[in-house]
This record gives sequence, structure tokens and C-alpha cells, in this order.
Amino acid sequence: MISALAQMLSVELMQRSLAVALLVGITAPIVGSYLVQRGMALMGDGIGHVALTGVALGWLAASWVGVAPDDFAVSGAFLIAVVGALLIEWMRSAGHNSSDTALAILFYGGIALGVLLITLGGGTAANLNYYLFGSISTVSNLDVIYTVVLAVVVGVVGLGLRGPMFSVTNDEGFARSSGLAARHWNVLIAVLAALTVAVSMRVVGVLLVSAIMIVPNATAQLFTRSFTATQRWAMGIGAVTSLVGLTITWFVAISPGATIVVLLIAVYVLTATCLALVRRRSTPRVSTARP
Repeated sequence: MISALAQMLSVELMQRSLAVALLVGITAPIVGSYLVQRGMALMGDGIGHVALTGVALGWLAASWVGVAPDDFAVSGAFLIAVVGALLIEWMRSAGHNSSDTALAILFYGGIALGVLLITLGGGTAANLNYYLFGSISTVSNLDVIYTVVLAVVVGVVGLGLRGPMFSVTNDEGFARSSGLAARHWNVLIAVLAALTVAVSMRVVGVLLVSAIMIVPNATAQLFTRSFTATQRWAMGIGAVTSLVGLTITWFVAISPGATIVVLLIAVYVLTATCLALVRRRSTPRVSTARP
């Protein structure tokens, strides 16, 4: 077993993949903590759908310039994901009665347009699957650079500015009355979510990217009492699960992205079950016998 792990770590591709998985596992839950706090857990999923259009536009631009499509895919995904995130934030803040319908149209339109454009750009179903479900086994040096930049930005902003960002997501009305420019902070959170989705799609894919942002936070909330503790535990859960999931795929030929998400859900279910059993045993039984 030890020799097999040593062999895995000696492969350059796995070194890059493990580095990307670790960084995404740490940083994605940071952004996800604010989405959960705001009650928009599915925002990452929506941005992921829109980001697929950006991937397709990147493919088209690459075909025109004559470079490898993957070189422009992440850049295109980030640009369109930012636009999509800002649209979602605008719809949320506007509070229209039809905002949920508009969001649904944006989500489904994004993925449908992405499928059409990537086909026009010379892509195939196999290329599309890389972005829909993740393909960490094809991580390049450029992907590592993108991910390092993501980790630095999210770490500095998401952790360094935790106070005002938590205030805005926890109680926007109170934050406004306290003098915070809530709209600017909401836009910043939306852009961070777009950046996270664009980079994380290499690990789990646009269809599953929301899971790595949200599920670790949902698990941590089961046993923590503060936002800071939840955020720290979520980062740890995301990092360990991402590394374990990727390691499993070294020995078994299964999808890394799907494996990581299934492990995240398994950790959540196991944690919830164990806590329920502990609370049940610690609760004193009340006798129903009559005197």
C-alpha cells in the first residue's frame, strides 16, 4: 500500500492533480460558507450552468486564434460566470416575483447554449464531459496556476474580510444600517463564487461544482456553533475528502469528481447519524409509569 502511494506521488500528473484538488477542497467551502449563510446554496450550481457557455465561447475563440481550446476554456468560463453571477445577484436584490423563473431560464439557457457553441467550435461529447463532470486527470500546468491564483484571492478576501462579508450575508438590513455598502459586498461575493466555479469545474465539473462549495459547510454546521468554526471545519472536510477521493481513483477507474461528491455526502450522512445517536443516548428518558 505504501509503495503504491509512493508510486502515485512520483507521477507528475498526480502531483498536479493532488495540488489542484487540495486547493479547491480548501477554497471552495470558503465561498460556499457565505452562500449558505445567505440562503443561496444553489447559486454555485446556477453559475456552473452559465459557465458552460463561457467554456464554449473559449473553444470558439481558440479555434479562431489557432491555439489549444483548453487554453481559453477557463478564461471564457470565468468571464461568463462573472456575468451570470452578477445577473443572479441583480435578480436576487431586485426581488421580483418572477425572479425564480428568470433564474431557471438563465440556468437552462446557459447549459443549452454551451452545448451548441462547443459543438460549433469543433468540440465533441467527450470534450463536453470534461467540463460537465470534471476531468482532473487532464490537469495542466496552466490549471495549477489558475488554482493557485484562486486560492490566494479567496484566502485573502474570503478570510481576511470575513467580518463585513458575514454581516452582509447574515443580516443585510442590519449591515446597511451599520453603514456597510451591502451592494458592493454582495457583488464581491458573487464574483468570488464565479471565480471558484470557473476553476473548480476541472475537479468536479459544472454539474457538481456546487456540492464541493456547499456540502462541507452543511456537514460542519451539524456540530459547530460559530461561523468561523464552521468555515474552518468545512475547509478541512473539503481538503481531506478531495485528496481521499482523488487517491481512490488512482486505484479504481472511476470518475474523480463524482467520487469526491459521493464521499462528501457520505461524510454528511455519517456525521448526522452519529450526532443523532449521541443526542439520543444523552437525552434522559422520562418514565411514563403511573404512581
